[in-house]
Amino acid sequence: MKMTARGSIAALMTCMAAAGAATPAVADSVPVGVPLDAVKTTLGVDTPRVATGVPVPVVGAPEAPRHHTGDMLPTPLLPVVPIGTELGDTLVTSPVPNLLGAPETDGEGSLESPAGTLRTRTPGLLVGSPLTMPDGSNSGLPNLTTPELGLIAPELTGAPSALLGLATPR
Repeated sequence: MKMTARGSIAALMTCMAAAGAATPAVADSVPVGVPLDAVKTTLGVDTPRVATGVPVPVVGAPEAPRHHTGDMLPTPLLPVVPIGTELGDTLVTSPVPNLLGAPETDGEGSLESPAGTLRTRTPGLLVGSPLTMPDGSNSGLPNLTTPELGLIAPELTGAPSALLGLATPR
């Protein structure tokens, strides 16, 4: 079978489209229980229970550099990369003895942080060329200029929250 240039380009484009469409299943966070049973056994005290979710960062596509007329280097030179993750549910509960001054009123305190989305962007770098574009008045050679350097500030966006609770026996 003979493959033409047009056929090989079509096959390549089909493979790229299939690879782009087939994104793997990504967990938002991985649930983790913190084992504190050994402390309870060793010290003989009631220990808190801690359960949380470890975030799994998902890296997005970097910002594409742009070329501007009159500039020799693209902007930004070091692209900004977006990263997103889901902060998992976190629950910390602890026994609270003698809430109302009597052993019958032992209760449990809790601190809960519901899942929330966290988005960030890495810093980027802008660099100006130390040379100008070729100058006709200088026999076609570029002139020297003062190079410029700039930093694109990183971003962090999210709205984590927490709930404090106290429960007494009924």
